[in-house]
Amino acid sequence: MAERIVVGMSGGVDSSVAALLLKQQGCDVVGLFMKNWEDDDDDEYCSTRQDLIDAAAAADVIGVPLEAVNFSAEYKDRVFAEFLREYRAGRTPNPDVLCNAEIKFKAFLDHAMALGASRIATGHYAQLRDRDGAVELLRGADPGKDQSYFLHRLTQGQLARVRFPIGHLRKPEVRRLAREAGLPNHAKKDSTGICFIGERPFREFLNRYLPREPGPIMTPEGRRVGEHVGLAFYTIGQRKGIGIGGVRNGDGEAWYVAAKDLPANTLVVVQGHDHPALLTRTLKAQDASWVGGEAPREGSDHAAKTRYRQADSPCRVTRSDDESIALEFAQPQWAVTPGQSVVLYDREVCLGGAVIS
Repeated sequence: MAERIVVGMSGGVDSSVAALLLKQQGCDVVGLFMKNWEDDDDDEYCSTRQDLIDAAAAADVIGVPLEAVNFSAEYKDRVFAEFLREYRAGRTPNPDVLCNAEIKFKAFLDHAMALGASRIATGHYAQLRDRDGAVELLRGADPGKDQSYFLHRLTQGQLARVRFPIGHLRKPEVRRLAREAGLPNHAKKDSTGICFIGERPFREFLNRYLPREPGPIMTPEGRRVGEHVGLAFYTIGQRKGIGIGGVRNGDGEAWYVAAKDLPANTLVVVQGHDHPALLTRTLKAQDASWVGGEAPREGSDHAAKTRYRQADSPCRVTRSDDESIALEFAQPQWAVTPGQSVVLYDREVCLGGAVIS
């Protein structure tokens, strides 16, 4: 009998081509559309209704059944509640990392197993490799689309039951395959932004759930240059929307958020992209998750990313255990942000990561 694989179909071209390739390989493919957000789900900012229509149209062309399932309760409990807790604590979380670990590869995986599937598949740009009895998580072949960063919290048990059918392809090839197969979403624009917020203004969204607690905006030298609306609404390295206005010094450089002083409810800002307060060679991170099964050795050299859209940066592990890690970078890192994930690599292999503290 053909292997049953449940494919998470979002309505986008990547997951549709993932389903197409598995179908062409002779698998028993079932599409699953996940609805993860219900609050104020309207057509102005959220595209859930249109995404479901697009997923159904693609499934019809491919010739696979499509089921819709609602994980919004699980999402609110496992992802959104943690998202708000982190913002209240003055950090900037990455909900997509948590969503993958808790929803797309946990709730979705459990549901797929109940449907009689042996594995699940998604349209992520990542690859897998069996080595010495373990499953390695590798970067996707397209360096501009690689999503291993967002998958670093997956476990060996989860990796053993997943496939990434498009991980060996580049984006233009994926669109070409979709076009040649007659998929109606072959030219659909990639989604951007956090999954449950859509394209809505971020501060407006957060304001519905977090109270505004205004306080002073100060320079490191103690000069007051404005008033913030609440520390939760800013992130390290932010340039736009700080609200300082025309306050400038002699060189007229732009202002950047450099730090948050929670006890004093003070936002610290500096001028200039390369101000020393925005640069650091060391970081500590906690709540570590090692996708390969073990933490890297102290004194080992690796490459790391402190945010998704960042080039790899050489670093040395100065402390490491199952729960936390400390790193020293060869070059100063810009705007290292508490709450974001630092993810380590050994060439193309993703080792795992931790939450910057």
